[in-house]
Amino acid sequence: MKRIIRIEAKPKEKVLNVLKSIVDPELGANIVDLGLVYDVRVEREKVKVLMTLTSIGCPLASFIISEIESKLKEAGFKEVEVELTFDPPWSPERMSKQLRKKLGI
Repeated sequence: MKRIIRIEAKPKEKVLNVLKSIVDPELGANIVDLGLVYDVRVEREKVKVLMTLTSIGCPLASFIISEIESKLKEAGFKEVEVELTFDPPWSPERMSKQLRKKLGI
């Protein structure tokens, strides 16, 4: 009989994988590849996400934050805090190389 060994992702990697499932509806790309996520901190069952938006007046801010909170709680984190910052401001240079190439930037 084969023995199955489960290997859990490191907590920060787990969070980033969850965040990659969240798509900015205006741009059609995930928030990690867009470069909107500046920092992730994990302490036991608490996650703090420091992020920005493509613009200060982003009409979908509350939707994106709600998605982050919901999906991270579904992934097993009991407390989720999302902090928005606009320093430094977002720019297309923050996107992943793959996304910039896909978008022709």
